[in-house]
Amino acid sequence: MLKSRRLKIAVLAFTIFFCCTNSDSELKISEIQNEIQTVMDKQKVSWNDGDIEGFMKYYWQSKDLTFQSGNTTLQGWDELLSMYKNDYAGENMGELDFTDIEINALSNNIAYVLGRWKVTTKDTSKQGLFTLIFKKFNKGWRIILDHSS
Repeated sequence: MLKSRRLKIAVLAFTIFFCCTNSDSELKISEIQNEIQTVMDKQKVSWNDGDIEGFMKYYWQSKDLTFQSGNTTLQGWDELLSMYKNDYAGENMGELDFTDIEINALSNNIAYVLGRWKVTTKDTSKQGLFTLIFKKFNKGWRIILDHSS
């Protein structure tokens, strides 16, 4: 009788521990996904308002930021800002949209995002895929690596 009761208590304790741990993890993942989605929504609004600096606010402002596209690799926040200003200034910015977004938390402060981007101007439309790696800093989530095709 005592062994059976101890076994029941152990199973109950394990179940409570597992359920609580699991729901906390799910809650944190959901929180991370919402925070990153908010960042991407703000980037889209900034872009569509013609505010490249506002769009760039959510990139890691470091010389170690990496951007890759096609056969090009850029290293550093300033270099990426220059590229965006050169390639997308004025009417070339068009309207940005993100679709098929999949946000995956790897830890409490690292996540990656898969999705599609599309920029539509009066005369053209460019689109492709992206993989972003986000890291959470004191100022919030920032993109530390952007691979767009």
